[in-house]
Amino acid sequence: MTVNIEQNALEPPTPQHSRATRTKLLRRALFLLLGSSFVSIGLEIFLVPNNIIDGGVVGISIILSHLSNWPLGIFLFFLNLPFFFLGYKQIGKTFALSTLFSVILMSIGTTMLHPVPPITIDPLLAAVFGGIILGVGVGMVIRTGGSLDGTEIVAILVNKKSPFSVGEIVMFLNLFILGSAGFVFGWDHAMYSLIAYYIAFKMIDITIEGFDESKSVWIISESYKDVGEAILSRLGRGVTYLNGEGGFTGGEKKVIFCVITRLEEAKLKTIVEELDPTAFLAVGNIHDVKGGRFKKRDIH
Repeated sequence: MTVNIEQNALEPPTPQHSRATRTKLLRRALFLLLGSSFVSIGLEIFLVPNNIIDGGVVGISIILSHLSNWPLGIFLFFLNLPFFFLGYKQIGKTFALSTLFSVILMSIGTTMLHPVPPITIDPLLAAVFGGIILGVGVGMVIRTGGSLDGTEIVAILVNKKSPFSVGEIVMFLNLFILGSAGFVFGWDHAMYSLIAYYIAFKMIDITIEGFDESKSVWIISESYKDVGEAILSRLGRGVTYLNGEGGFTGGEKKVIFCVITRLEEAKLKTIVEELDPTAFLAVGNIHDVKGGRFKKRDIH
């Protein structure tokens, strides 16, 4: 009995989930509101009036709204509702609530904007600018921790029981939906829909990752001290020295790790080439950087 008590006393305390502060909740709600508003504008002011659709549940909702003459917001809400419960089970409560809040805002926004006349009736302009605005809005919602489309959740579930990746499943579903637009709106509008979908897809990536993409750098060099000090003084970036072991020789190696922006990549390669032409250099993309000493130092 005494042993059990001592073991329990030595066990680390269970980490408690910290609740978000009111400021963080307001900030999250604001970004979800802005993102949903952008999506509503992209749909009702650009895409829908020109018979151009997006992929996923949004595309299905546009087709059903066109065929039934029912408001788009009704289909956006009810078709996304099952994915709210799936997201709650698969990802968590915060994601599910953020998704539900965003979908409700999007449904209300499209209903309010439906009577507003479109800015342009040129389908190419509508596809380009509608795709941009839609992609920015969806990216803001995803970056804040929500979703406006349940296609990805379906893909994750199907992926567990099929040999296809999540990306392949999403692509197949969206190609089927976008292809259906050809039978409903005509094949020229289906091709405009592909343009809008591609632009929105790219804008989602840009919004989530940002324009200032960061890169991780791994350098293995015998002159690691010189290379590290040069990166610090000439590039203004901090470095970390890691201990490694060569797989062939078994000898100890020093690994230099640092994070830079894509604009600094060429200069870093020049520094390494000057100090150690035989050094091993690997560069990879990073989607997000927080904390530590990533802030750039002054170069003297």
